Amino acid sequence: MIEPLTKILLVEDEEDIRIITKMSLEDIGKMTVQSCSRAKEALACADSFQPQLFLFDVMMPEMDGPTLLKELRKRPQFAKTPVIFLTAKSQTQEVDDYIKLGALDVIIKPFDPITLSGQIQEKWKNFTAES
Repeated sequence: MIEPLTKILLVEDEEDIRIITKMSLEDIGKMTVQSCSRAKEALACADSFQPQLFLFDVMMPEMDGPTLLKELRKRPQFAKTPVIFLTAKSQTQEVDDYIKLGALDVIIKPFDPITLSGQIQEKWKNFTAES
């Protein structure tokens, strides 16, 4: 039986996108979302929140999404936690690079808030079926 996805750690520096994403995942997807505006904030709250999945913006000030992922991978409890990156950069090579870093998927901004939770749930089902 596939474990339902209920807890996501969202890191997005753009307030409007963070609010829309959180509302979409909570209201439509019925998930619990801990949202952070900076990578350092995410590093501080990840241990207590224990997310099942990370949803990170790629480009953020101070520390980008891929660097944040590398930092969290150093913690044994997050060594295999799946990540989906959000980005406005849709070049094939960039997307391939994020997948090589271990991303479960890359969602291109702007995205449709109505279908976002369904996209993420589908990726989660595929991930847990393979695990």
